[in-house]
Amino acid sequence: MSKNKLSIMWFKEDLRINDNPALFNSLNEGLVIPLYIFDNSLKEEYKMGEASKWWLHHSLSDLNKNLNDKLSFFMGNPLNILESLIDKNNVENVFWNRSYEPCFIERDKIIKKKLLASGIIVKTYNASLLWESHEILKEDKTPYRVFTPFYRKGCLKNKSPRSVYNKPKIENLICSRTDTNISELCLLGNNNWHLKFNKHWKVGEINAQKKLSNFIKTGLSDYKNGRNYPAKNNVSKLSPHIHFGEISPHTIWNEINKSSDLENKNVEHFKSELGWREFSKYLLFHFPEIINSNFQKKFDNFPWIKDDNLLTLWKKGKTGYPIVDAGMRELWETGYVHNRVRMIVSSFLVKNLLIDWRLGERWFWECLVDADQANNKASWQWVAGSGADAAPYFRIFNPVTQGMKFDPDGNYTKKYVPELRNLDIKYLFNPWEADFDKLQNAGITLGKNYPKPIVDLKSSRNKALEIFSKL
Repeated sequence: MSKNKLSIMWFKEDLRINDNPALFNSLNEGLVIPLYIFDNSLKEEYKMGEASKWWLHHSLSDLNKNLNDKLSFFMGNPLNILESLIDKNNVENVFWNRSYEPCFIERDKIIKKKLLASGIIVKTYNASLLWESHEILKEDKTPYRVFTPFYRKGCLKNKSPRSVYNKPKIENLICSRTDTNISELCLLGNNNWHLKFNKHWKVGEINAQKKLSNFIKTGLSDYKNGRNYPAKNNVSKLSPHIHFGEISPHTIWNEINKSSDLENKNVEHFKSELGWREFSKYLLFHFPEIINSNFQKKFDNFPWIKDDNLLTLWKKGKTGYPIVDAGMRELWETGYVHNRVRMIVSSFLVKNLLIDWRLGERWFWECLVDADQANNKASWQWVAGSGADAAPYFRIFNPVTQGMKFDPDGNYTKKYVPELRNLDIKYLFNPWEADFDKLQNAGITLGKNYPKPIVDLKSSRNKALEIFSKL
């Protein structure tokens, strides 16, 4: 290590110290300026949603604390900021961990080319994927389009995920004198919507590690079955921590592999969910057009219905279908929706209301603390039937039977739709079928303190099936 060398460590979606290859290697070169740049030059579809910005603010604050207040904050065009810092500080090296969204790939290639042309050494690393997307191809050198062969043949039989990097010593970090204050990034906005998130989430690297440890101890042993029940604690809720890089998928993979005392089916099923994350990233890397377009082109002429009133009722959790309303209210209250319920509310929007999946995706992008371009786009297209390895068009989630099956005691639904808490469980997911006396005894007047169904399930399903069959 040369004490005379000065490097820049550009943090992006890797807001952690542990298992951070770019940070680890930069500190082996000498003195390091660690920085974060909030890129406000992005196109509209890439700009971060409000819930994500709330998480980012607190994650950056936590990282800065862990770096002994040495993290510098900037807002603007990353190339301009990096070039200015290099000139003013006589920087020799720039390190970063790679981003895989199309706009960031294009941006970072331009930055790397310009820095290299000016004599700067640029070193980049993979900190967020278990397998590099460009390395996983079929025998004919084309990308996979179906998950199972991608994961089992392309990934698992390719090579094992790398081991975890050691925690680096951070005493060689120095501050830039030209940065801004984190509050000037204006990540928290001007409304009070996010204030309630504080009681639902503990942001930061240490909290991510604690959450993983707790999940392995209490949730993993019944993960394969329990993950379908929103009232149970069998999901990890690690997704926002992973998205912002507070914990790496490599750390999770390695820690899960140590759980040999647990039933193999639960361990393998959880690892396959990490595989689905990889598949979403993979699809976006090889098929960047899915940002705005249907993966399956036959959906390009789908006759989506434009109805702002129905869309608003869905957003507000006022559809008259309790499990759907519970999910949408959970989203607004916590910035998160349980995975099973995400599928239910998404299916309802695109297959019962026949509203374009892109409108649902944008609402999730705005409200989810774990909003991720690849996961969000791929998952919505999967439900709509327009994506890769998608659910078949005739798979339409029935919100009544889904509620009865996966929230049998009604604990989840009643938590987020408290106006139904006194209703007999027999009618909790179909209150319109309860007689007047039962509704009155439960304090419910349909159309007043709880909405009537905004669409008929049977007729809307038949209409969707008719349209889908003609594709």
